[in-house]
Amino acid sequence: MTASNTKHFSDLSDSSFLIQLVYPAMQNMGLDVERIVEECRISPSLLQDRSARFPHTAQLQFWRVLEAVSGDQHIGLHLAEAVQVYRGQVLEYLFLSSPNFGEGLKRAQNYQRLVTDAMQFELQVSEQLSRVCLEFAGGDDPGFRHRNECFARFLIRYFQAVTEGAFVVETVNLSHSAVGDVAEYERVFGCNVKFDSAESSLVFATSILATPSTHAEPDLLKLHEKLASKQLARLSRQDVVGDVRQIIAEMLELGQPSLETVAARLEMNERVLRSRLTEAGTSFNQVLADYRCVLAKRLLARTDESIADVVYLTGFSEPSTFYRAFKRWTELTPIEYRQLKKAAKPTSGD
Repeated sequence: MTASNTKHFSDLSDSSFLIQLVYPAMQNMGLDVERIVEECRISPSLLQDRSARFPHTAQLQFWRVLEAVSGDQHIGLHLAEAVQVYRGQVLEYLFLSSPNFGEGLKRAQNYQRLVTDAMQFELQVSEQLSRVCLEFAGGDDPGFRHRNECFARFLIRYFQAVTEGAFVVETVNLSHSAVGDVAEYERVFGCNVKFDSAESSLVFATSILATPSTHAEPDLLKLHEKLASKQLARLSRQDVVGDVRQIIAEMLELGQPSLETVAARLEMNERVLRSRLTEAGTSFNQVLADYRCVLAKRLLARTDESIADVVYLTGFSEPSTFYRAFKRWTELTPIEYRQLKKAAKPTSGD
């Protein structure tokens, strides 16, 4: 089991579903949501588009801001108590349409990437007690404590919901140290909590796995599995786009990246790479242009690099070519764009 799915930590991403899950909960808790959105640079698309993804590294800033805004050293635990359990996500339907809780768990294991690249759970079954082991990417970083606690508490609430209260956790094991009052952990989790454990896990009676689902429906289960598989395949196709984007970023200062050179770096045939990008709904030239556009806008808005340096850093050989491309992207000249951004507050739409 690996939380990173063999991907580099910086390449891990989360579904916008997570933002859409916690946003109304933060509002209901009376938190300053506008400040949180602004300081975390949460774009409108993440609040509206169910298919959007965002870099998992952004969670570090999210939890730092959330603790600062709330003044709550247990904000991860308390946010997990406030979120709505059902939000119409395909994994929910897989659980509900499975014949029993154990079958739902096993099926959900295959589609965890639909929610996040950075957390994996694995079911380990023994005669009397079983456990759901949780592996978190970057788990040793104290900045992820709230994330880990939030996921653990939410999973318990979710398992209780899909079993209509039959799921009872015996022990929660957390791999990090306790912060603050241990009694608060035990109140929230409703059981004994062990810290500095070798692994993070939820321990429960094996008999619970046989809890039947009152919504079990074989035909719907097949439909939901087909939908989940389709979404997972789409996500896998997007992986190659991220790989190409990363190589473009590494090669840009050295000159003009080409399909040939990027394919060679990926140890892939050019025709195969072109085909996979087409399947992902894009092309090499489009990925290159999109990356250059984002990089140019970031450099102009957030740095004092000269226009000549921006031209160089974005891989253009001539300023005139850069100016034409930037005008095509934004309908503004680079100087106009910089002036506009310097005059305005920073936004997440760059």
